Amino acid sequence: MNKVLKTLLFPLLAFTLFVNCRKADEPATMQPAAKKIKILALGDSYTKGEGVAQAVSFPYLLKDRLEATGELEVAKLQVIAQTGWTTTNLSNAIKNANIADTFDLVTLLIGVNNQYQRKPMALYQSEFPQLLQTAITFAGGDKNKVVVISIPDYGATPIGEGDAARIGKEIDEYNAVNKHFADSLQVAYFDITPISRLAKNDLSLVAYDELHPSGKMYALWVDLMFDRIRANF
Repeated sequence: MNKVLKTLLFPLLAFTLFVNCRKADEPATMQPAAKKIKILALGDSYTKGEGVAQAVSFPYLLKDRLEATGELEVAKLQVIAQTGWTTTNLSNAIKNANIADTFDLVTLLIGVNNQYQRKPMALYQSEFPQLLQTAITFAGGDKNKVVVISIPDYGATPIGEGDAARIGKEIDEYNAVNKHFADSLQVAYFDITPISRLAKNDLSLVAYDELHPSGKMYALWVDLMFDRIRANF
């Protein structure tokens, strides 16, 4: 190697080694760990996801959407909900569950079976606010961590269409009650009832049983709720 070439190469080699050493000394950029949260979903068939796979019920779709941000990890999703439950059934199930955890999000959707079973409205007016207070307790007393979801109108489904007018009217009356109590306590309220009524002209929004929402409809519910819920974290 001639002297001129050596003169050019050696400084270049030294500079390259210096840069590489500096990069090796720099700490690797660490992604912040996802915040772990716990969710409690209280309700009936609409929370359980009757007629659809668990993965496309609204609590699990919400879980997936929150985790997809990369900033949250749902460490626990507890669902206390069964088909046919009234407010009384849900209250009893909560007592029997002996829940000890405090949750970062609690959802409450209940009342359709009070309407369907022709329970006195006075029962709903008494038990719904008690359930809402219980939900707030499970959220550590933080009302911002609780959401109330309106009752869907099953009169828009093939099963309910024969008595759609009466069903729709009564669902509206029940929703007026749950919205009143949510508003009085300044708890977030999501009115998904208009979405449920889209099923009248779109059967893809109805599950195979022709009564409950499909995963597609539940996804629309989550679309409605997501931004406000996400903002709380």
